[in-house]
Amino acid sequence: MLEKPRLSFWQIWNMSFGFLGIQFGWGLQQANMSPIYRYLHAEESNLPYLWLAGPITGLLVQPIIGSMSDRTWNRLGRRRPYFLAGAILASVALFVMPNSSAVWMAAGLLWILDASINITMEPFRAFVADKLPEEQRTTGFVMQSFFIGIGQTLANALPLIMTAVGVTGVLASGIPLSTDYAFKIGSFAFILAVLWTIFTSREYPPEDMEAFARMRREKSGVLGGFKEIFSSIREMPPTMKELAVVQFFTWFGLPCMWQFFGLTVARQVYGAASPEAPGFREGTEWGGLCFAVFNVVCFVIAFLLPWLARKTSRKGVHMIALACGGLGLLSVYFAHDKYFLWLSMAGVGIAWASILSMPYVILSSSVPPARMGVYMGVFNLFIVIPQVVMSFVTPYLITHVIGTDPLRVVMLGGFSLLVAALSVLIVRDVGTRVPVGAVISADEHEPLTTQVTAQPVPSTGLIDDEGTER
Repeated sequence: MLEKPRLSFWQIWNMSFGFLGIQFGWGLQQANMSPIYRYLHAEESNLPYLWLAGPITGLLVQPIIGSMSDRTWNRLGRRRPYFLAGAILASVALFVMPNSSAVWMAAGLLWILDASINITMEPFRAFVADKLPEEQRTTGFVMQSFFIGIGQTLANALPLIMTAVGVTGVLASGIPLSTDYAFKIGSFAFILAVLWTIFTSREYPPEDMEAFARMRREKSGVLGGFKEIFSSIREMPPTMKELAVVQFFTWFGLPCMWQFFGLTVARQVYGAASPEAPGFREGTEWGGLCFAVFNVVCFVIAFLLPWLARKTSRKGVHMIALACGGLGLLSVYFAHDKYFLWLSMAGVGIAWASILSMPYVILSSSVPPARMGVYMGVFNLFIVIPQVVMSFVTPYLITHVIGTDPLRVVMLGGFSLLVAALSVLIVRDVGTRVPVGAVISADEHEPLTTQVTAQPVPSTGLIDDEGTER
C-alpha cells in the first residue's frame, strides 16, 4: 500500500478549502429553497417531492463519478478534473436560481445544481484518503467539517445580511432581492474556493501505473463503471454495512429539518403560516440565521473532535453528537422566543460536525485505497436513499398522520437522529485496531503490509503547497 508522507497544517487547509465553496451551494439551498418554492405558490405538502433533486442526483452521480475518478489520471490529476467541471456548472445554476419564474423552473435548476455539486463533492471525500496517511485522516475530514461550517454559516446568513445593509424589494415572482443577491454572491464564492484547491494542491500518481492502465482498459466506459460499482457493493466491508444503518436514520432526519425548519420558525415564532402573512419573510430569514448558528457551532466543535476521538473513541464521539442533534430538534417544540432556537441549533451543530467527519474516517480505514473513490461514492447511497424515502413518506404522514404543522416534521427528524445515535453501537471501527499506515482490505479485517513510498506529482497551479513534503 501507499506509505504517504505527513502533510502540514496549511497543506491540509489548502486541499480542503474547496469545501468552503461547495457549502455555499448546499447552504443557500437548505435555507432558501422551501421559501422560494412557497413564494412560487407550491403547497407545503409537496415540498418533499420538490426536494428530490438532491438525493436522486446523489444516488446516480456520486457512485459513477467515484468510479470514474478512480480510473482518471491526466494533467490535473485524478480528482481535480471533477472539482473543476462540477464547480463551473454549480456556479451557473446558483446565479440563475432566484430568477425562477415558476415552480417547475426552480425545480429544474435545483436538479442541475445538485447534480453539479455532487460531481464536485464526491471526489473531495476521496481526495482526503488519497493524500493523507491513516493518522492524519481524522484531521483531514475534520478540516472539511470546519470549512463546511464556515461556508454554510455565511450562506445561511447572507439574505439577512443583505437586508441589514439595505437591500429591499422583491422580484416579479415575489422572491426578495436579498435572496437574489445572496445566491449571486454564493455562485462566485463556489467557483473561487474550488479553484483555490485546484491551484494549491497536488495529487499522487497511481502506485502501479502499469496495473492502473490495465484496470482502465478492463473497466473502461460506462459499462465498466457500473460493473465496478456493483462489484464494490457485493464486496462491501462489514463496517460499511453497519455504518449504513446509522446513515439511514441520520439522513432521514436531516431533510426533515432542512425542508421545514424555516417554515416552522415563521409559523411558531412569527405567527406567519403563509407567504402572504406579515412576518413570513422575517421568519424564514431568521430560520436561515439559525442554520448559520448551527454551522458556527459546527466549525468550533470540528477542531475538538480529533482530540475527543483520541481520548475516547470515534464511535463514542459520533453517538453522543447524534444524540445532541436529536435533542436539539425535539427542543424546537418549546421555542416561542426566537433566541431559544439558537440553543436548539447548537445541539444540531454538534451533530453536524461529527456527521461530516466521523463516518468517513471510520469508512476510510475499512476500504482498499485503490477503490477509495468508488467506495466513497457507494457510501453516498446511504445518504441519498434515506432522503428519497423521506421525500415519499413525509407527504403521506403530513396528509394522514401528523398534520400540516411543519413543527411536527422537524420533531420527526429529532426522533430519527436519536435512533441513529443508538445504532452507532452496532458499528465495528476496525481502524482503531490497525497500526498507523495500514489499510484494511475489502474482504478481511487484516492490514495490508506492502508499502510504496509516494512522490507527489508537481502542482499545475500558480501557487505551490506550503510546508515541506517528507
